Amino acid sequence: MDAIVTAGGIPQPGDPLYEYTQGESKAMLEIAGKPMLQWVLDELCGSELIEHIILVSLDPGVDIQVSKPVAYVPHQGDMLSNARAGVHKVAEMNPKTELILVVSSDIPAITSEMVDWAVTTAQETEDDVYYNVVTRQVMEARYPGSKRSFIKFKGVEICGADMNVVRASVAVGNDELWNKLVGARKNAFKQAALFGYGTLLLLLMRQLSIEGVIKRAGSRMGLRGRAIESPYAEIAMDVDKPYQLELIRADMEREIQAQS
Repeated sequence: MDAIVTAGGIPQPGDPLYEYTQGESKAMLEIAGKPMLQWVLDELCGSELIEHIILVSLDPGVDIQVSKPVAYVPHQGDMLSNARAGVHKVAEMNPKTELILVVSSDIPAITSEMVDWAVTTAQETEDDVYYNVVTRQVMEARYPGSKRSFIKFKGVEICGADMNVVRASVAVGNDELWNKLVGARKNAFKQAALFGYGTLLLLLMRQLSIEGVIKRAGSRMGLRGRAIESPYAEIAMDVDKPYQLELIRADMEREIQAQS
C-alpha cells in the first residue's frame, strides 16, 4: 500500500501555534530532537506494508530523511485539494494500487505497529472508505490532558483519527464526489446536506451509532464506508494547540528515556 502524508499548514499570526513556528511549516516543529514530520516518516518507512510515500505541500529540498521511494506534490491551497492531488500522484506512480493510506504529519507518536494495524484492518473488507476513530476512554487513558473534542453517538463518544484508508478506484476520477466535498468545506448547510438532515437530527438526539452515521452518509454519497474503532490513541493525538505540543514533547521524551 502507498501512503500520502499531508504536510500543509503554516500557522499565521493569531494561530495558536504561530509563536512556535514563526511562519515556518507546522510539520517541521521540533519534537524530542526531530521534526514532527520525521517521526511520522520514520514509522511509515519502518512498516513493510508501505511501498511508496507521497509528501504533499513540502518542497523537495526540505531537511528530512525518507528511506522508501518518495514523491513530492506542491501545496494545492487547502486540505481537500492537497488530499486529491496526493491521490492522483499515487495513481500516476502505481496505477494498480487498490488502497491508499492517508496520514497527517501532526501525529508524531504513531508507530510502525499502528501503521500495520491500519493497513491490515482495512484489507479485511471491500469498503471504499475506512474511517478510524478513537473512543474517549482510550484517548483519556493514554493522554489524560489532551482535551480532545468528542462527538457523542449512541453509547459512545469518539474523536476522529488522522490515519485513514481510501480505495483508489473511488478517490481517483470521482469528480462529482470531490466537488461535493470541496463545495461543502466551508458551508455548514452544504455539509449537513451531504449527510442528510434526518441523519443529523438523529445524531443530535443520540439515536445513531457511529456505524449508522457512516452507513447513511455513505449511501448519500454512493460510497461504502466503514468506521473502525482503534485501540491506539496516538493516531488521533494531533498537534493543534500549544498545550498539545508540549504534552507530546514531554510524553515522547519520557518514552525515549525509558527505552535508553
